[in-house]
Amino acid sequence: MAKKPEALSGPLKILLIEDDPDDIDLFEYAFRVNELLCDVVILEEGDQVLPYLTKSNKRPDVVVLDLNLPKVHGRDILKQIKSDEELQAIPVVILTTSSEQEDKEYCKKAGAADFLTKPTDLEGFKTMVSTIARVVTA
Repeated sequence: MAKKPEALSGPLKILLIEDDPDDIDLFEYAFRVNELLCDVVILEEGDQVLPYLTKSNKRPDVVVLDLNLPKVHGRDILKQIKSDEELQAIPVVILTTSSEQEDKEYCKKAGAADFLTKPTDLEGFKTMVSTIARVVTA
């Protein structure tokens, strides 16, 4: 039976911004394996994010953002979200292959709720899922 994070009235609404199909599959798999009830919307290009968020009447509970995206870099997307009065309250979790301290510091200063390096094993996926759920229910 799928669980929902505490303090949410329905499934966790996730906006996943990721361009790698394998990473998308792994992300969705991690949530299924951990039985966390969620609805995931996937955008694969950076220039799709702001139009989606501003036109959608359903705000995500969390944005999970890759940094290396086509058309608009994840750093710029983070800056756009956090500088928009209507959107800045949405938590953004960075999920990227980068483990560079410079990227981590930039994202934290720009308002990211957390910075995760993409996991490479099952334990890492469990940590990722719990971190994303914790960010939303905090």
